[in-house]
Amino acid sequence: MMNKTDTYKIKTALISVSDKTGIVDFAKQLVELGIEIYSTGGTEQALHHSKIPCKSITSLTGFPESFDGRVKTLHPAIHAGLLAELDNPDHLSQLDKFGFKSIDLLVVNLYPFEEKLSQKDIQQKELIENIDIGGPTMLRAAAKNYLWTAPIINPERYSQILEVLKNKHCTIPEALRFELAGEVFAETSYYDALIGDYFKKVNNIDSQKHFAIPMKLDQHLRYGENPHQSAWLYGNFTKICKQLHGKELSFNNIVDINAACNLIMEFDEPTAAIIKHTNPCGVGTAENVKDAYLKAFETDKESPFGGIIIVNQPFTLDLAEIINEIFTEVLIAPEFTPEALEFLKKKKNRRLMQVDFNKFKDANKIDIKTVADGFLLQTSDTKLIEGELKFVTKRKPTAIEMQSMLFSFKVAKHVKSNSIVFTKYDRTLGIGAGQMSRVDSARIAVEKAKIMGLDLANSTVASDAFFPFEDGLIEVAKAGATAVIQPGGSVRDDDVIKAADENNIAMVFTGMRHFRH
Repeated sequence: MMNKTDTYKIKTALISVSDKTGIVDFAKQLVELGIEIYSTGGTEQALHHSKIPCKSITSLTGFPESFDGRVKTLHPAIHAGLLAELDNPDHLSQLDKFGFKSIDLLVVNLYPFEEKLSQKDIQQKELIENIDIGGPTMLRAAAKNYLWTAPIINPERYSQILEVLKNKHCTIPEALRFELAGEVFAETSYYDALIGDYFKKVNNIDSQKHFAIPMKLDQHLRYGENPHQSAWLYGNFTKICKQLHGKELSFNNIVDINAACNLIMEFDEPTAAIIKHTNPCGVGTAENVKDAYLKAFETDKESPFGGIIIVNQPFTLDLAEIINEIFTEVLIAPEFTPEALEFLKKKKNRRLMQVDFNKFKDANKIDIKTVADGFLLQTSDTKLIEGELKFVTKRKPTAIEMQSMLFSFKVAKHVKSNSIVFTKYDRTLGIGAGQMSRVDSARIAVEKAKIMGLDLANSTVASDAFFPFEDGLIEVAKAGATAVIQPGGSVRDDDVIKAADENNIAMVFTGMRHFRH
């Protein structure tokens, strides 16, 4: 069934674009179709330079462009032409009364605020000048009145619109008009969110009444967490985490890479970590990343198969040769030596990721989780300990035990709750993750260490949250732990401290828990 606008011919077009990609050819073909063009500023100059006939916007408004170009389209003649309903006799009468002309096609894209925002050391005044006012105002007007003014914001639409105009005698079907209007509102909302986010960051505002995050589609993913789920990646992830080699990243790869980067940034010394389903299988530190990896691998020699390996120093050839012995999905480093990169690229599907950890740290400030028809937002968990450590047992930890406990607490922070992590000062020994009770996490950590033939005597233990009962503490003591670090704060802290004293365990409270759900 034909709609009332499907036979309405496009006679006039207003063109005002910041991104002039393809605009000259587009305008030329509009003129060839008999469409009259009005334009502004730089766009008008570009069209005149290419000998394409167009009229200045001032011929519609009778008012010169002024205030350094800030005011040129903010005029009743423009917005009446964009908003008039051409099947409304009263609107037609008013157009005639005021001498205004209907604008049938609006072609506008916006000042490059996003591009300017990405420039280093740009002055705030220049950035503010690149906030478009007239463009979004015209676009929203046209999109609202899409039945009579077709809005185009995306240069990639030009060829499609020309094809439609040629095949349909200079008309645009209502369905396409509605689609163009939707594209306008999506783009202008993104643009406004980008500006709002800038002001929010400059003013150091954590949250506010309304929430919007400006994100552009980075890439379509083959599927989501499971093959039956669709998935997309938005934002700048691939600019911070650059893929050097290998097949396309999956949804799960990206989640694991993010978790791996968050973990490795806890350490300054050369460190290697092995990640599986966002949980560390093993973490080690040493004088070089090869030895650090060997320590991490000793924790669990089974789980790394198909996992992710991350190091916080350049990825070297000797490390690459060792890792090559097992199947890994992703290798991550701040850089790869040329020899290592050449060697690792021999496996065509293995993904190699170069991560700018400084940019990652700056970008990773908010955690978002989805709930039914909503979002939960929180600041990222960037701290490790709140205030001073509290030594709560009769026996105080030795210097080596303290070093080991801090190592284990850094790891426990990145293990799914409930988490228990056994360590010696430079490596993990047993990791219990994601159990419903803390004592079960302790038992799993002990059992995994036994399977790997690791001795837990004189080890230290970290718990991501307090021990609710003494049973978890007793379990790690039986396994051989001599010192425990935990947040404290249970109503049964005294019972847990008593159990620690009875087992000659040194225990430290951090005052800060690290649930990871």
